[in-house]
Amino acid sequence: MLNRLAAGALTLALTTSCLATQVSAQGASDQVTDFTLDNGMQVVVVEDHRAPVVVHMVWYRAGAADEEPGVSGIAHFLEHLMFKATDTMASGELSSTVAANGGTDNAFTSQDQTAYHQRVAADRLELMMRMESDRMQNLALTEDDIATERDVILEERSQRTDSQPGALFNEQMRAAQYLNHPYGIPVIGWRHEMEQLGLDEANAWYERYYAPNNAILIVAGDVDPAQVKILAETYYGVIPPNLDLPAERIRPAEPPQIAERRVVFRDARVAQPYVNRTYLAPERDPGQQREAAALVMLAQLLGGGTTSYLYENLVLDQQAAVYAAAYYTPTSLDDTTFGVYIVPRPGTDLDTAEADLDAAIAGFMEEGVDEEALERIRMQIRAQDIYERDDVAAMGQMYGRALTSGLTIEDVQEWPEILQQVTPEEIMAAARKVLNRDRAVTGWMMPDPGPDVAPATPDAAAEPAPEAAPGGAPESDAEEISQ
Repeated sequence: MLNRLAAGALTLALTTSCLATQVSAQGASDQVTDFTLDNGMQVVVVEDHRAPVVVHMVWYRAGAADEEPGVSGIAHFLEHLMFKATDTMASGELSSTVAANGGTDNAFTSQDQTAYHQRVAADRLELMMRMESDRMQNLALTEDDIATERDVILEERSQRTDSQPGALFNEQMRAAQYLNHPYGIPVIGWRHEMEQLGLDEANAWYERYYAPNNAILIVAGDVDPAQVKILAETYYGVIPPNLDLPAERIRPAEPPQIAERRVVFRDARVAQPYVNRTYLAPERDPGQQREAAALVMLAQLLGGGTTSYLYENLVLDQQAAVYAAAYYTPTSLDDTTFGVYIVPRPGTDLDTAEADLDAAIAGFMEEGVDEEALERIRMQIRAQDIYERDDVAAMGQMYGRALTSGLTIEDVQEWPEILQQVTPEEIMAAARKVLNRDRAVTGWMMPDPGPDVAPATPDAAAEPAPEAAPGGAPESDAEEISQ
């Protein structure tokens, strides 16, 4: 029996060692080439020659958080309008051409970036560059385009936000979290401002931000960097830069939080009440990623699945909840959030659920990091890294999101190893810094009792919640809207 256990332990150790070596080698062997065109456009080439496929992406350093006051939703609105006619292409021609060539295309807007991407056969790369560079400089919008597409985005808000109690709740939580920073404004925009978006606002956004010196071209797949450079210079290199762009993206800073904030959201459509709490937290910074890495590991240890501390304590041991979790999105230009939530068992009031959540967090802070659990999470992250690197689109996404959030290629490549190096002491230091209830927003998501029932109001010892199905995390700072 002992020999069998020893053999099993040795096998596990060898498997762990081999997997770690594989990830390390994979990370080190990312075939990434980058250069900058004369007009300031950064180009990143990620080689992967296993299949004759290429992903072509243009990422703009402009998202919803860069909008001026009063025009919320303009970044996402222009993303829709970019599929309209240019001086040389008909409306919808880009997407139909991609489809006719056996490819797929899409776009998305988030707080920090707007991106357009196509996945096609490698020999169609030049065609993608020709079309994408054309709409970077030759978009020809009309009043009819504005009227038609404005109705589209308003309907999108109706379907994705106004008809979803969870989305409305998340919107209110973010507005309470960010009093001054534009992350508190939804990517899709506030309806009353979306209704006023017009041709002038769309053209102003386009002319300001859609310039090569505000964009990153990422080409991932079966490509040769030298050939990509020739094509990039031919199609993108001739576009003049916007010399009026500021050197830095500076947003209004969030003031220090000096009071606990609470949100109580009631809606007749809510079937499952729950409690959500978010804390302002640091993001990944260039050359300084260890604290963010510690928060990634903290989120996994505290509430990253059915073996996490919150789940085992609240769901399995106490049977006080049907689900409990933690979440954190590290890649962001400015401060992000760290969140925890609990979905109580039916019949449990939210005062009790919140108290249970607080007690579990306090228990974790007292007990500290479980070394075996930490090693298991390290293994899972190693495996996830391998899977992500097996997809050229995921690789392009990884570099694009990081670079438009202020990170560097070196930061991206060092991140997997930094995650593996984080110590229990660093994790607990990050927990003590971030998990401060006095600097948090606590939300209660609950059914509306109706006009004839006086709603209960939480006292100073209670707190509010988020809307998400059991097993799913509430919306985080990575809010993103695809075309």
